[in-house]
Amino acid sequence: MSSTQNKPNKNNKVSLAQIAKAAGVSKMTASRVLRDEGGFSESTRARVMAEIDRLGYVPNRLATVFAGDQRSTFVGVSIPELGNEIFAQVLEGIDRKLGAFGHQTVLGMTEHALEQEEKWLETVLSWQPAGLIVTGRSHTPKSIQLLSGAGIPLVEIWDFNSSPLDMSVGLNHFDSGYSMGRYLTGLGYRQFGYVGTSHDTANAASARLAGYAKVIGDSGGSLKKQLLLKDAPGFYTGYYGTEQLLAANSDVEVIYYQNDNMAVGGLNYCQKRGLSIPGDIGIAGWGDLPIASILPYRLTSTAVPHLRIGMIAAEMVLSQINGEARRRSQDVGFTLIPGSTVRSQLE
Repeated sequence: MSSTQNKPNKNNKVSLAQIAKAAGVSKMTASRVLRDEGGFSESTRARVMAEIDRLGYVPNRLATVFAGDQRSTFVGVSIPELGNEIFAQVLEGIDRKLGAFGHQTVLGMTEHALEQEEKWLETVLSWQPAGLIVTGRSHTPKSIQLLSGAGIPLVEIWDFNSSPLDMSVGLNHFDSGYSMGRYLTGLGYRQFGYVGTSHDTANAASARLAGYAKVIGDSGGSLKKQLLLKDAPGFYTGYYGTEQLLAANSDVEVIYYQNDNMAVGGLNYCQKRGLSIPGDIGIAGWGDLPIASILPYRLTSTAVPHLRIGMIAAEMVLSQINGEARRRSQDVGFTLIPGSTVRSQLE
């Protein structure tokens, strides 16, 4: 037999029937080998596996699940965007934990739009996933109906929710903003700025701003805001958002940013203008992102265990799949990092 005999055309998908024929067994036997159901000899198994390797056969696991022969190993995961490294880290935690236990991530990106999440849910649920992990606690009425009626483990991540649809893991974003506001007012700052993106879609950022504003209002301070519409929270938005904020409010003493990337952009703008940090103006970010590690000084920020959020969410799904006792919700908390981009005290 030539080495090319029974090999498929490179543009054709290898079928189970081809594997069975090449191994000299029935299609049913080849299927049993793949599912490791027994009822065949070790030599038969070796022949089938050798042909699978030689021909490059990829089993249709989805069809197997639909046929009811095997429990699904897919877990649907929705995040707002991959370009935001915060959510990329959360996703890494999820995928790392699921992969360790033989499960695969089916990813959906909602672009911070509830309607996009709804469309994705309709699609992913038709694939009969073993569980779902969705970002945020806000959903359309139809999405809530879909999630509530799915009958599979569900974890809402990012925004901590003590009364979730099923399970929840995240942090209290209002409290994290409040914590930063309390820290800055405690240093004596009274003229505050905030730079972020449109909060029509960033609910967690909106909650942080609300907490920050609450402290400032209670302390008698003044808050000026610059919200940038339809922009990603990155370096450039932080840069020109700071330019716009200071052009209209030159008396601002300290600026709080939606995340660290925006804070670094704002810091660069201030330095370009010749403003000293923190002598002339204070800078505070959020997230403790990797960019902060390359600065010549420690950025004042809030550390959040992004990777851990993802891993805990995956553990919750896996525990419920395996019929183990589950945690209904978990607040992972946050840690304020004083840093050196705000003054330790005002003169």
